[in-house]
Amino acid sequence: MLILIAILLVVMFFMSSRTRKQQREAAEFRNNLTVGTKVMTASGMIGTVIDVDDATDQVTIESFPGSPTTWLRAAISKKIEEPLADEDADDAADESEVTTDGERASTISPDTKDVPDDLSELDTARREYQEQQRRDAEADGK
Repeated sequence: MLILIAILLVVMFFMSSRTRKQQREAAEFRNNLTVGTKVMTASGMIGTVIDVDDATDQVTIESFPGSPTTWLRAAISKKIEEPLADEDADDAADESEVTTDGERASTISPDTKDVPDDLSELDTARREYQEQQRRDAEADGK
């Protein structure tokens, strides 16, 4: 019984130390905010820092050009990393493959409207087919 309590105390200690470390890192990030940094607030708004007021502990973020909003420094949750421009160029080049003749292969995907996404659409199609068959049989019988 005493061993179980000791194990629980050790686990609680390690969990709380990890939480304290994360809180310390977040506070350090918020204290070192600079103009031009792209950030996300705790509520999910993404924008660029345009002003940091240390006296009032407020940060002004611009999500759209010409629409600044003011937030408490504590509401900033994380920094958003910008994708590299070189990766976009590589992705565009990879969209089509080079054939053996040196020509580019088509990137047009086949039309998949006739293929159902799940089995529920199969039931609907079957019912529609049966309904059409019934209507055709009634039309032939009259």
